[in-house]
Amino acid sequence: MPCTPDTTSHPCFTEKAAQSCGRVHLPVAPKCNVLCGYCNRKYDCVNESRPGVTSGVLTPAQAADYLDRVLEREPAIRVAGIAGPGDPMANAAATLETLRLIRQRHPDMLFCLSSNGLGMPPHLDALAANGVTHATLTINAVDPDISARLYTWVRDGKVVWRGRPAAELMLERQLTALTGLVRRGIVVKVNTILVPGINDGHVEQVAERVAALGATLMNIIPLHPTHDTPLAQVAEPSPEAVGEARRLAGAHIRQMTHCRRCRADAVGLLHHDRSRELAPLLRECAQKDDGAGARPFVAVATREGMLVNQHLGEATRLQIWGLGPARSGKGGTTTGGRAASGRDDAKGTGSGDVPGSTAGMPVPVLLEERATPRPGCGPERWHALADMLKDCRAVLTAACGESPRAILREHGITVTECAGIVEDVVGAVLAGLDVNGFRARKGGVSKGCCRGGGDGC
Repeated sequence: MPCTPDTTSHPCFTEKAAQSCGRVHLPVAPKCNVLCGYCNRKYDCVNESRPGVTSGVLTPAQAADYLDRVLEREPAIRVAGIAGPGDPMANAAATLETLRLIRQRHPDMLFCLSSNGLGMPPHLDALAANGVTHATLTINAVDPDISARLYTWVRDGKVVWRGRPAAELMLERQLTALTGLVRRGIVVKVNTILVPGINDGHVEQVAERVAALGATLMNIIPLHPTHDTPLAQVAEPSPEAVGEARRLAGAHIRQMTHCRRCRADAVGLLHHDRSRELAPLLRECAQKDDGAGARPFVAVATREGMLVNQHLGEATRLQIWGLGPARSGKGGTTTGGRAASGRDDAKGTGSGDVPGSTAGMPVPVLLEERATPRPGCGPERWHALADMLKDCRAVLTAACGESPRAILREHGITVTECAGIVEDVVGAVLAGLDVNGFRARKGGVSKGCCRGGGDGC
């Protein structure tokens, strides 16, 4: 069996290390393959500390650059990890490429993954080969009847499972992943979300089972009730309930008691997180061209071509915008390409300069129009749209339902509800500027909007 990595510098696995050793989470994994009843990734506040939220999503190359710049500001970093904002193994290609780049630049860095385990078994050898030293698996139950009450659905490839079959699949994959990680010399911590009335009487069985398979540490995390989730009305367990669960589980496996419910972009020491302070740096790196021209464009839902004024569910075509040649002078015209309609776009489609632009700077240019997938296909419509827009960093629309917003975000595409002249808003987005001034007014959605939560929303 391979040698077990040293955990004395990992702040999550060794409490003493948390005082002097920092960690950075690299948010390169936006997609998730499980919908947990306590998770809602729609909300992202810089003041909020919980898994699933981040101030930006990075490509592997951007993540490597971000880590280099973080280390300049926080030399106490000893661990680089991937913890979302989705699941690392639902984004296996990006995760493995990030691992490879980090290992090349920082061979002595500890590397950690936090996963639900569903997509991990096929990649166990690759994880070990790319230098993963520690892993965290979230295992909330070892009884499928209990697990079935905690997961809304589980997606395995193109198949979506629900109920007990979903829970059985999850447990099988999780235990396979745990056993495989341990066999490859990777140190494993198990996270268990303590949910009153569901698994609070079951945690000791989880501890006994995972300890028998080789996990070395368990982190019992009290439920954090989150708005718009099936478990939003379940009260957070009391400190006494958490303490009792840890006491019972502690008879089988060592307990972690210093967890901070870290964000997917956490950075710094556990007791001195700097994710809010370094959020501008993260966003700057996310906007940087990673050498592959990743996501250089912005899609726009517009009725007549001049204003951002159409609901995404109603749009049969989207404009695609990018940066074109510079203006010849302040107030000059855009030397753009030919629009999809066939007309020359010599004068652009906006009025006035893009906020913050100056002579000699690139300007927004309408590149083409793309037909959207046909309505009536449910979530598959939005997965197809995300694939069609894989070179776009954002979609600008007057309004958008939560289902397409969540699916597009899983694919790394931000949906921004706004109003205004297309060129002005696109220019602000491409320049990385604040677009709050363009926010759509309530009630500004067209009358054709589907309010019933169907495919159109």
